[in-house]
Amino acid sequence: MPMKGSGAATSWEETNRWERGASWLAYPHETMQRASHVLETDAGAIVVDPVDADGIDDLFAEFGEVAGVVILLDRHKRDSAAIANRHDAPVYVPDWMDDVESALDAPVERVHRQIPGTDYGVHKHINNPFWQEATLYGDADDTLVVSESLGTADYFLAGNERLGVHPMLRLFPPSKLKRLSPDRLLVGHGHGIMDDATEAIAYALSGSRSRTPQLYAKAFKSFVLG
Repeated sequence: MPMKGSGAATSWEETNRWERGASWLAYPHETMQRASHVLETDAGAIVVDPVDADGIDDLFAEFGEVAGVVILLDRHKRDSAAIANRHDAPVYVPDWMDDVESALDAPVERVHRQIPGTDYGVHKHINNPFWQEATLYGDADDTLVVSESLGTADYFLAGNERLGVHPMLRLFPPSKLKRLSPDRLLVGHGHGIMDDATEAIAYALSGSRSRTPQLYAKAFKSFVLG
């Protein structure tokens, strides 16, 4: 199983469908399990951290005309520019996020607190020289989108976790997420948590440090045994 898929994605897998959106895995069998999302809003369809795939525009059309593409992590540019240009839409980037706009060959609009015309608020999550990440929170149906800090791909998970903190953050888990009480959680790696998301987040954060040795041991075993 490759760590990261390459070339034109033709066998993408839809996940996490609910009334106001859906997610997809452009390369379902890759280890990284890069997940992308389309959200239905009053402004139109908002696409988040997208990895492009053949035929994916048909999925977007189910939720309206594409009104914008959102980048939530400074290194998650992915295929944002290509999709934005194809739909004549802007790429939305948090106004405090550095070194993103210059790498995008597409119109960029900086956002502060809200994606224009939508109920999705933009929240500063992590901001340091090594990691800049925002979250999206949809007030209309309590949907939280976390790009990188939390995930359900196997390399995020230790013990009996169904949601885990990123391996690089486990010793200092992102405590700001404790303030939110979402009904559903969409992640940037793996399938989302579509029920009891608040409980899953609380469990992931509270046991992040104590379960770190299990995660690192699993990673080491996987590396040694292939």
